[in-house]
Amino acid sequence: MGGACSRKRGHLVDDGDSRRGVSRRFSKTGSSKWLLLSLPRCGSSALQKGHTKCPTLMDLCVVRIREDIAKHNSFSMLPRDISQQIFNELVQSFCLTDASLEAFRDCALQDMHLGEYPGVKDSWMHVISSQGQSLLSLDVSCSDITDSGLSYLKDCPNVQCLAFNYCDQISDHGLEYLSALSNLTSLSFKKSNAITGEGMKAFKYLNNLVDLDLERCLKIHGGLVHLEGLEKLETINIKCCNCITDADIKSLSGLTNLKELQMSCCKVTDSGISHLKGLTKLAHLNLEGCPVTGACLRFVSDRTSLLYLNLSRCCISDQGCENFAGLLKLKVLNLGFNNITDACLVHIKGLINLENLNLDSCKIADEGLVNLKGLLQLKSLELSDTDVGSMGLRHLSGLCNLESINLSFTMVTDSGLRKLSGLTSLKSLNLDSRQITDAGLSALASLTGLTHLDLFGAHITDAGTNCLRYFKNIQSLEMCGGSITDAGVKNIKDLTFLTLLNLSQNCGITDKALEYISVLIRLVSLNISNSRVSNAGLQHLKPLKNLRSLSLESCRVTATELKKLQLSSLPNLVNIRPE
Repeated sequence: MGGACSRKRGHLVDDGDSRRGVSRRFSKTGSSKWLLLSLPRCGSSALQKGHTKCPTLMDLCVVRIREDIAKHNSFSMLPRDISQQIFNELVQSFCLTDASLEAFRDCALQDMHLGEYPGVKDSWMHVISSQGQSLLSLDVSCSDITDSGLSYLKDCPNVQCLAFNYCDQISDHGLEYLSALSNLTSLSFKKSNAITGEGMKAFKYLNNLVDLDLERCLKIHGGLVHLEGLEKLETINIKCCNCITDADIKSLSGLTNLKELQMSCCKVTDSGISHLKGLTKLAHLNLEGCPVTGACLRFVSDRTSLLYLNLSRCCISDQGCENFAGLLKLKVLNLGFNNITDACLVHIKGLINLENLNLDSCKIADEGLVNLKGLLQLKSLELSDTDVGSMGLRHLSGLCNLESINLSFTMVTDSGLRKLSGLTSLKSLNLDSRQITDAGLSALASLTGLTHLDLFGAHITDAGTNCLRYFKNIQSLEMCGGSITDAGVKNIKDLTFLTLLNLSQNCGITDKALEYISVLIRLVSLNISNSRVSNAGLQHLKPLKNLRSLSLESCRVTATELKKLQLSSLPNLVNIRPE
């Protein structure tokens, strides 16, 4: 946790900070003896748990200190790296309390990552601010910090990264305390509904700001004008801020170092996109759900720096798609849920650097796929809910780098799957089709590198599951709504890398299947709903200690017996159906 934030070391104070009242040398010498006295004896539980890797001396000491935290009043005499490790351990193990936090007063910690930690409030800021000039990174997201708590940051002038996501008690008044933090490079206020455009005037003094995240801040209309002088800004996230309009985007036109702009679900139109014309370094642009048309492409068509473009759920049609041709460096293009046809794909065929193409729910058919033949760098292709059928897949046979393809809700049949047999780099395949049978699954036998296979609704029988033996590395398998019985599940038990298994709506599965599944100890998610599994079979699930999600809806099991199983044998289980 302590090293997550990049920092300028020229701003740091020396380890021998005079505030501690001791020299660096004395502090280290004294602390070493103190740590040795804290070391567990050979008979301690820390050495009896059968660790495959021997813990370090420091690891042992930190664990012992966590266990005896009530005995320690202050860590300020320790070197910073040791007190930082102790702090991180307490946070990760949820052992930090009001009382134990006090022991870290004046410890010169650099990173205090308390995002989503329970109980963080204004009173904690007393100790946090006592880290003074050493504090570089602070995350108190999802806390009860208020404007009053932010006032303590005046004692931490070197802080570079601040995160106050989902802190709904912080308002414009609190932002005023940030204006003096001139070294700030990263600032995040996701879903802070009390912040308004007027309050953002405090940001205009943050001349070193590089990353700004205001996602789901619904009252910041008119506030982007205060960013105009922040020439070092590289990323801005205003996703789901439906108050943002074309007028707001005009304020960003002078931020020539901007590289990433996230503004999905804003009210920005083609006119607003015209203000981005001068942002020559823009590499990542997300316009998902914005009411833009193909006309907006002429304002970004000469962006040779653009690598990522998301136009999903916009108003894109074939008109204006000729401007795609200029985006020669583009690696990711999302056009899902738009009114485009094969005619649009003609203008995409020259984007030879594309690695990810999403055409979900577009009006694409077989002949349109001929335009993808030259996209040899393509790794991910989304064709779900299109008019693509088996004949179109022949155009994909040469895409040897393809790792993921989604063909769910298409017209692809068993014969089409044979055209995929040469794509040996495939790791993820989603079919979701009632037109796929055992013969189609057999056609995939050469794809031995598959780690994810979704055959939802396919007509797979026990005989078809024999083909699964070829997929030794598979981690996620979904075979819902088929004709699989216990005999078919027996063929699954050797897939020892499985972490997700979904066999719901296979009515022939009984308690015997759970016995076969019991050897799949890596399973994290298991769904056998709408089967004949009963309470008696639940005992077979006891070895699945990693299981976190278990769904047995419409089975012969009761919520009471499932709860007993959770309490007695499956401590990591957090999602149970039926409850």
